[in-house]
Amino acid sequence: MPSEDGDAMTKPDKETKEKVQKLAQWIVDSKGAAAMTGAGASVESGIPDFRGKNGLWSRYDPEEYATIFSFIEDPAKVWNMLAELIETIEGAEPNPGHKALAALESMGLLEGVITQNVDSLHQKAGSTRVLEFHGHCRSLRCQDCNKHYDDVHLYRTEHPPRCKCGGPLRPDIVFFDEQIPGAVIRESKELASDSDLMLVIGTSAVVVPAAYMPYQTKANGGRIVEINTEATALTQDADLSIFGKSGELLPMVLKAIKDLVEK
Repeated sequence: MPSEDGDAMTKPDKETKEKVQKLAQWIVDSKGAAAMTGAGASVESGIPDFRGKNGLWSRYDPEEYATIFSFIEDPAKVWNMLAELIETIEGAEPNPGHKALAALESMGLLEGVITQNVDSLHQKAGSTRVLEFHGHCRSLRCQDCNKHYDDVHLYRTEHPPRCKCGGPLRPDIVFFDEQIPGAVIRESKELASDSDLMLVIGTSAVVVPAAYMPYQTKANGGRIVEINTEATALTQDADLSIFGKSGELLPMVLKAIKDLVEK
């Protein structure tokens, strides 16, 4: 059976089906569920994992191109990488996994999404409460005066694009060696702590402080469910791990939930 993106779907085995059914029941029974996503959630949308063999870091050394110090020192050089990132993101569309999370929110079964991605695909899919740990590429701001520009297409004219004050413009992302916005951390902690179920999707869950969020849920008596293509550092602490593509598994979970609700 083809997926919405046209790719052949992997036929789930009996164990996966049972785990999907268990997760569906947990979500229905949950008093408040949340999700945390990483690069793996967007791979099926055509955005390679930064650290994968076709990712940005295979062509651009992050120590040279992804730190705030690199940008300050040579914004033109860094914009070679940023332009490619923005172009890739602009060509991407939400996959069935993003859409399933948005559907769960619209059903009142998901309180929000914490994401480490900068691609805005959750919002494109219809999610309304998205906490972006690493920012986004929807707008630009001046490194010098902090003036914001909504038109990201400014980057097409020159590298780097310049503010009216003459300072270099940069996407509203968080470079390495920059602080995660305090408001995002606070709201993410609140969401994780108030949730009794945390879905951790497409992330190795080792990049801090985002990696701490599932444990906020766990510390308050909640469950951690991992959905990933392979085992991670989180697997040993997860209450349930389902291995496979999130773009296939999450729609299965959504269907199982609808079957439960309609009974």
